[in-house]
Amino acid sequence: MEIRNVKGTHDIFGEDSRIYGYIYDNFVAFASSYNAKHIIIPVIEQSDLFQRGVGEASDVVRKEMYTFLDKGNRSITLRPEFTAGIVRSFIQNKMYATMDLPIKLYYCGPVFRYERPQAGRYRQFEQLGVEFLGSDSEMVDVETISLAYNFLKSIGLGEIVVFKINSLGDEETRDNYRLALKEYFKEHLENMCNDCKNRYELNPLRILDCKVEDDKKYIVNAPKINDFYSSNSKIRFEKTLRALDILKIPYVVDNTLVRGLDYYSETVYEIHFKDEDIGALGAGGHYSNLIEELGGPKLSGVGFSFGIERLLSLFKDKNPYYKQVIEQEQIVYIMPIGEESVLKGMEIASKLREEYIPCEMCFDNVKFGAMFKKANRLHASYALIIGEEEIKNDTYKIKDLESATQIEVSGEQLIDKIKQLFFHL
Repeated sequence: MEIRNVKGTHDIFGEDSRIYGYIYDNFVAFASSYNAKHIIIPVIEQSDLFQRGVGEASDVVRKEMYTFLDKGNRSITLRPEFTAGIVRSFIQNKMYATMDLPIKLYYCGPVFRYERPQAGRYRQFEQLGVEFLGSDSEMVDVETISLAYNFLKSIGLGEIVVFKINSLGDEETRDNYRLALKEYFKEHLENMCNDCKNRYELNPLRILDCKVEDDKKYIVNAPKINDFYSSNSKIRFEKTLRALDILKIPYVVDNTLVRGLDYYSETVYEIHFKDEDIGALGAGGHYSNLIEELGGPKLSGVGFSFGIERLLSLFKDKNPYYKQVIEQEQIVYIMPIGEESVLKGMEIASKLREEYIPCEMCFDNVKFGAMFKKANRLHASYALIIGEEEIKNDTYKIKDLESATQIEVSGEQLIDKIKQLFFHL
């Protein structure tokens, strides 16, 4: 019987792998430009971390976590998101005591959620994102939105997205809003789904995120959180929006946006495609109490994440230049003729790779025409021809495969000449 991948997982290879690398490289470049540092955390954590951190009212904890008992009878969970694990590391390693705040971290890796697989949704998928920890300033919130937007611009998606943004306010705001929601929904609750009945008891804000079509007619007329802002939360949100206006970041205020995780407070946001409802491409927000709830000091944080699979799909569908990205990789294709030429070619390839110049070599006994066809399939920029005559004279032919021009270079100058061609020196 053929062994296949587990339902809800998928393989990334070929063209998709190259786009993945392009997206990741651009993200790292922009995260680094905001002085964010890379963090790697375990895939498995104690289940209590997510129950306490993400919130028992969230669908992630109630329905979607991969949780199991290990051989020591400890409850372990495959991470369903990164924030709680990064905050755990921040506290455990006492980063707040040894490093200047805010501490800016970026990450990339797999997360696991048991949900129904569908187009663009998997049970194991890749997330990349940031967490900026230790500052309560609304300007740090704005920095994360700016980072997310500039990253999307760098991969050609900036013009087709919009940020949906809301404020969940401070504790005073949310306490008053919860009371108003409970008062409103108690008249409709018997006609709503079982999930909403549970959310009513655990966290009525979660009802606003219900996807059941029959429940939406009740949700649309529910009280709006902006009517309950404390003076501090109102001023904070106004400052945030003013900063986004100055930075020319496209946004719309959506007072129904609550996000799917319970730790958020103050500013929350989702990134959407402008012209079509295909769900959020990424999302993030501020959290005031999560660090303290997990045993750390009373410090705030803010972060966002993207699902790489969603970005990859949108990049291919909506970026008219994506083929250029796939084909822009430079490579030298080495064409040896004869056994001695293969050994010489391997020697040259080793020197090129030491200079971070990618190269490939033909080991098959085929004609020149077949070698050139393979070079074209690899999107090689240059072909390096090595035969007995070239070795004897220590002179080699470099062919530019785009312009079809060819030059001869001495062995002494060969590596430097290829470096000049590659890096435009």
